[in-house]
Amino acid sequence: MQTLGEFKLPHFFNYPPYFTLQPVKDTREKQIQLWKELILEYCRTHKIFVVGLDEDFPLFSNQVIERSLSHEAREAFLSALVSEGRAEWLDKSHRKCLLLWHRIPDWADLIISFVRDNGLEDSVMTVEEIRSGIESRGTELHGMDRTILMRALKHLEHRGKLAIFKGTSADDEGVKFSI
Repeated sequence: MQTLGEFKLPHFFNYPPYFTLQPVKDTREKQIQLWKELILEYCRTHKIFVVGLDEDFPLFSNQVIERSLSHEAREAFLSALVSEGRAEWLDKSHRKCLLLWHRIPDWADLIISFVRDNGLEDSVMTVEEIRSGIESRGTELHGMDRTILMRALKHLEHRGKLAIFKGTSADDEGVKFSI
């Protein structure tokens, strides 16, 4: 089985037709499903939050079989993730895509678990501490995209689980948990 670093690639990654959008509807649907799963799992494993259509993203080519996805195929696979709520285009020209391997409510649940696991139920933390502090090391929250984190925190704020307060800069935005 082929790998990208320590990431094990699925068997279809070595099958040349999967690097070309398939014309038969049923085959294309299966192809798109496989690519969606691969993109999400790869990004989750490597903590990649943004994928650009024109960037050198490792999954978009396979040097072993000398194949690369066309721009059309890249956009089709990412658009399929967008239509399922697993990604969002960051620009109107659809050049960059924000990947949501967890949906925002799921990220919010991970934050709640993190807070409970660390006994932070009535604590105050900065946003940066949540994404890069000692407590978050070894969790999915460590190193997460700030945009996704803020959306998950706002989701929790709307549910009455915390209050977000602004500091004088983005580095000192804080969160008061009330779980």
